[in-house]
Formats: sequence, structure tokens, C-alpha cells
Amino acid sequence: MVLSARLRREARAESVFRVATLTSALLVLALLAGVLLTLIHGSWPALKTFKWSFVTGERWNPVADIYGALTPLYGTVATSIIALLIAVPISFGIAVFLTEICPRWLRGPISTGIELLASVPSIVYGIWGLFVLAPILQHSVQPWLIVHLGPLPVVGRLFQGPPYGIGLLTAGLVLAIMILPFITSVMREVFRMAPLSLKEAAYGLGATQWNVVWDVVLPWSRTGVIGGIMLGLGRALGETMAVTFVIGNAHRISASLLAPSTTISAAVANEFAEAVGDLYTSALFALGLLLFVLTFAVIAGARLLMMRLERGTVQRA
Repeated sequence: MVLSARLRREARAESVFRVATLTSALLVLALLAGVLLTLIHGSWPALKTFKWSFVTGERWNPVADIYGALTPLYGTVATSIIALLIAVPISFGIAVFLTEICPRWLRGPISTGIELLASVPSIVYGIWGLFVLAPILQHSVQPWLIVHLGPLPVVGRLFQGPPYGIGLLTAGLVLAIMILPFITSVMREVFRMAPLSLKEAAYGLGATQWNVVWDVVLPWSRTGVIGGIMLGLGRALGETMAVTFVIGNAHRISASLLAPSTTISAAVANEFAEAVGDLYTSALFALGLLLFVLTFAVIAGARLLMMRLERGTVQRA
């Protein structure tokens, strides 16, 4: 009897546990669906008025009630790509150093410093970027880029124009610093999980340390590396305050990375409080919906890529 009562209690506890976990999972989906429906409802007047021209149009004129999201979309993608181009190689180098080369007494302080970078509020990065980084870029870095890279064919268009200090390049640099600790932390953990037997076998065959990292550790952990990069990209796409400080908030597209521009999140943060009229407010909701779709597409694409890589690894094994 005692055993039977105990089994019944455990069965009831198991049922409660299953219901609680299922409810938690469904709650996440419900919240996601609620956010999406709210964005669709709020953006419908603008989407109904402008249709595809909202995405393809560059003009943003609240006075004339004409809205096009191409400039914020371009700024969001451009700054995120710049951030990844800078942050990914540096994160890879830091992760390799911490897992393969760094002495044990130095590993702790460096890891703590990386974690502290991740905990700094975004507005602090924005203030630092505006008052410290932007003047350095304006007086030292950007003039050099204009003189030495501006005259080059094709690539030179990216570095032409006056040195404003703020702009796409500055925003990309600030974003790179912000996403670097996230990418580094993920890479470090997946590199640490690489089987020691595989590395020892490579060393036994005469491989150098670089050969072991590039031909053994990186292929084994590439799924986690891609996941870390996508985590950083998701952070870069949605960053608001830091980018608002340093991008210039100008609704125009320029080939130069030195020119001011804007992003979706910066445009919404700057203009939502002063939006007058249903169409203006709806256009800002539509910007939020566009950012939601863009982020979802990036994450979904990364997930599909990781699934293909995992299947390929299993088939080879």
C-alpha cells in the first residue's frame, strides 16, 4: 500500500511537471505570436497605403506623409555587416588564445574582462562612442582613409566624403565592440569541448598548433561557432541606444561608410515619441515589423544551416 501510494504521488508529480513545462513552452510561442500580431495590426495602415514601395522607397518625409524604409534597412544591414567583419576575427583569435595558448594565471582575468564587456549598458557604449571614439575617427582615422583609400577604384567609394566622425563606420565599430564578448564566449566554450584525443592525435602526426586549430578544432566545433556568430548578429541588428548616438540619424543612403545614416531601431527610438498622425505611427510600427522579419529570417537561416552541418557530420561519421 505504501509503495502504491508513493507511485501515485510520483505519477501526479510527473504529470504536473509535464504540464508546467508544456505551458512554459507554449507561453513563449504565445508571446511571440502576440508581438507579431501587434506589429501587423499597427503597421497595416502604412503597408496598405504604400505596399512594396514602403520597403523599396528611400524617401522619409513626415510632413508630406511619405515613408520609405529602405534607408533604415540599409543602415541596419550595413552596420551589422561591418560589426561582424571586425568582431568575428578578433573573437576567433581571443577564443583560440584562451583555449590553446594562454597561461592558466592569465586566463581568468581575460575571461572576466570579456564578461564585463558584455555587462556594460548599451547607452554607455553610445556615450563613449560619441565623445571618445568619434573625435578620434574624425581627426585621425577617417582623414587617413580618405587620403589613402578614397582614390582607389571600386573600394574607394566606401571611403570618400568629409570626415564627420559619426556615421556607418563608427556605428559598426561600436557594434563590433558590443557583440565581441558574446561571440568570444560561445567560441571559447565550443573550442574547449573539442575532444582532447583528436588534438593529441594531430600533434602525434606532426601537426603544428595552427594546424590543430584550423583542421581539427574548428571543423569539430563549426556548428557552435556559427551559432555564436548568429547570436552576435542578432544583437547587432536590434541594438538601439548605442547606434542612435553615433550613426548620425540621417534618412539618406550614401555609398560612403563615413556618411551619416540611420537604422530601423534608431529611427523608431528617435521618432516614436513625436509621431503625429495615424500614418506616421503606423510607419514606425511597420519599421518594427520589418526588423522582426529580418531578425527572424537571419535566425531561421542560421538554424537551417546548422541542421545541414549536423546532418553532414553524422553522415560522414
